[in-house]
Order: sequence, then structure tokens, then C-alpha cells
Amino acid sequence: MISIYSIAALISAYLLGSIPTAVWIGQAFYGVDVREYGSGNAGATNTFRVLGKKAGITVMIIDILKGYTATKLAYLIGFSVTGQINTPQFVNYELALGVIAVMGHLFPIFAGFRGGKGVATLCGMVLALNPSAAICCVLVFLVVLISTNYVSLSSICAGFTFPIVTVFIFPSSVKSEVLYGIAVCLLILVTHQKNLERLLKGKESKVYLFKKKSN
Repeated sequence: MISIYSIAALISAYLLGSIPTAVWIGQAFYGVDVREYGSGNAGATNTFRVLGKKAGITVMIIDILKGYTATKLAYLIGFSVTGQINTPQFVNYELALGVIAVMGHLFPIFAGFRGGKGVATLCGMVLALNPSAAICCVLVFLVVLISTNYVSLSSICAGFTFPIVTVFIFPSSVKSEVLYGIAVCLLILVTHQKNLERLLKGKESKVYLFKKKSN
């Protein structure tokens, strides 16, 4: 039976995910709505492009924390909902909270339902669920980013890493976590469709996180 606690947690997870970090930081400190420039997305990558490294890193960290915190809400009220923690039922509850937070990031109520692509929030969710798998995904992301300077390609590769890691390297005993990993891949492909088209055409913008763009 769904309790008032679980409903409150799900609403809280959505509201956490809905915090439009890129929009609020851009407007408060730069007088810019990042959705009106670059790719038009309210995420960390577009913030890097439009406002620079300092703003981009800040947005990325906060967006990761949104997914992590929303998922960890399960520990605050999980016992009252599932009866115990670290069971398949509890993990499913964590997954539900994390997914709701990601939906909040994609469709934020505080920013006219125009959000980002959810990669940083997904990362925070994965970090809360499976820290070892999250570290592998981050390493893949960094290697691809350093090699290519394409954040979109790095995100896609990191997304595909998660289900592989949870099946072959750090296998999860909860089937829904593996299914979630597959869903992550599909979500990233859908949200990065235009990026894939630009990559194939050689028109995708690069983000020089670790070095200055060469002239």
C-alpha cells in the first residue's frame, strides 16, 4: 500500500530534480538564460559553452547532488515504506525516487518544464545506487572527453558503460537495476539524438574542459 510518506518522498524527489540550476545561476550571476543560447538546454554542458568553466562545474556538481539526494531520500523514510532497507523492494524504491528526480530535471516545474538532458542527475542517481559502477562510468566519461572534447559522446559512452558494469564487473542481484541501466542507455540516446546527428556530420560543438581551445 502506498503511504503518505512514499508520496511525500516522490514529490520531494521531483521538486529536487526540478531545481533549474543552470537557469537560476545564469540569471542570478550572469543575467543570461542559458536556454536562449548554445544548444538551448538547461544543463551543465550548455552552461560550460555559454557561461564558462566556473558556472559549468557548479551546475554539474549541484545537478549530480540533486540525483544523489533524491535517491537517498529512501533512507529517510524507506523503513516505514518497505519494512527494511537494502532489499530488492528497497532498491526499487530508490530507483523510483531517482527516476522521478531525473524527470524533474528534464521537465522542471520551476522553469516552465524546459530542462536539460539529465546526464548529471543520472550520474548522481547511479552514484547513490552503485558507487563502484558510477566510478567506472565517470572514468569512461573523462577518458572520452579528454580524447575527443565531445561531452555528448562522453555521456553516451558512460551511459552504455553502466549496464555492462552492473552485469559483468559489479553484478547486481536486483534485476530492476540492470533493466534501469538499459533504460538509461535508451534515455541518453533519445535526449542526445540531435547531438548524434551533429557528431555524424562533424558539426558537434566541443567543450574544452581541461585545456584552452586552440586557435
